[in-house]
Amino acid sequence: MTLADTGQRRASAPADARRRVVLVVASTAAVLLVLLASLAFGSRAVSLGEILDGLGSWFRGIVPEDIGAIAVQQRIPRTVLALVAGAALALSGALMQAITRNPIADPGILGVNTGAALFVVCGIAFLGITSVFQFLGLALAGAALTAVFVYVVGSVGAGGATPIKLALAGAATTAALSSLVSAVLLPRVAAMNEFRFWQVGGVGGATWETMAIIVPLLAIAALAAFLAAPALNALALGDDVAVGLGIRVGPTRALAAAAGVVLCAAVTAVAGPIAFVGLMVPHVVRLLTGPDQRWILPFSAVGGAVLLTAADTLGRVIGSPGEVEAGIVTAFLGAPVLVVIARRTRMRAL
Repeated sequence: MTLADTGQRRASAPADARRRVVLVVASTAAVLLVLLASLAFGSRAVSLGEILDGLGSWFRGIVPEDIGAIAVQQRIPRTVLALVAGAALALSGALMQAITRNPIADPGILGVNTGAALFVVCGIAFLGITSVFQFLGLALAGAALTAVFVYVVGSVGAGGATPIKLALAGAATTAALSSLVSAVLLPRVAAMNEFRFWQVGGVGGATWETMAIIVPLLAIAALAAFLAAPALNALALGDDVAVGLGIRVGPTRALAAAAGVVLCAAVTAVAGPIAFVGLMVPHVVRLLTGPDQRWILPFSAVGGAVLLTAADTLGRVIGSPGEVEAGIVTAFLGAPVLVVIARRTRMRAL
């Protein structure tokens, strides 16, 4: 490294610090904005005073008399679930992109969402499952088995698990599993009616009971992801370099993959297979923060929370007096983003 390079790095350090401070402030403001919007808008718009009244009554554990405040209280669980689910999906996508060194990897494209959905469908059709615990267990099993299958298939042949092979294996697996989902549902009208609303993906069915089940699991997986961030930076340099830096490549990749699968499967169990959040958010965050996973992971979580909450709010506004599910809105937003990423990416390591 020359003296000029050292000087450039020292000069860029304050600029990077300022940019990250701006991102922290902007992210905090965005979370507060979408939170207020989610509480304010729906089939009935409410004022700021009604929001404060509803929140105050909720904290005190009483039911307000004003209908606007009542509407605010009813929107609190879905707002919290949208924030938590969006953060988990984006964090899962960031982990999968880091593990596979593939900028278009996410739980949907790699088939993890579909694997979880298939197991839930089989549980509904053949076992008659109804509880969140059962949904969660089947979703975790389906997501984990699908992730392992895609990685094994993508590792076959020369070069091992390259980004392009993993993407193709995930796409093929998703298509096959989607066909199996249809095959299970078509002859079973009752199961189809129960599944079709869940399949779209949304947070309208949020309850405190379901969140009490998944939030501890999500918190443990998120903690594991953040602890793995420095090692993921080393993995981005290649396995040989990572080993030379003292990183245990296999356990690190397994820990990050397990965290990503748990984050995705837990959300899928309660909100359905919501697509594109894990693809869009980490890609945009990487453009803003650079390649350091210690910044990509937390900012992806914040960005995912903002995106899914905004999508849920937008779906309620444009579908009023009904609603358009958040999964439809994120798919509508995500398809053009996927096209742009595919055009700008040469399928090389991040």
